[in-house]
Amino acid sequence: MEIFELAAELGKKLKDDARLIALEDAKKAYEGSAELKKYMIEYEVQQKAMQAEVARADRDMQMVEVIQKRIDELYRLIAQHPVFVELDRAQAEVNELMNAVNNTIMTQITGQEPSSCTHNCATCGGCH
Repeated sequence: MEIFELAAELGKKLKDDARLIALEDAKKAYEGSAELKKYMIEYEVQQKAMQAEVARADRDMQMVEVIQKRIDELYRLIAQHPVFVELDRAQAEVNELMNAVNNTIMTQITGQEPSSCTHNCATCGGCH
């Protein structure tokens, strides 16, 4: 079997994996969340307002502080929103899966297990 045929077959198998299905569902929920969309739009508007205010020669530091507080609050609302949290979790699981798949392929190519060694013993959890 050719390399690209094998890759296509792997892609089909991965598409059926529960982690990729969960990610697709999480993306749909994210795209369909009116509340989250509202927060994201306001976040962008507040970012632009901040940029405009900071760029002014006679900037109002009290206004900058008010805008920054709202930006921080919107960030918190977005980052803690259950739909966003689920999307982030599902994406992390798929990233982990894809890293494992890539490591398996590299192990077959090189004959060596992947190493996380940075050659800086301060970062080491112990030699392998």
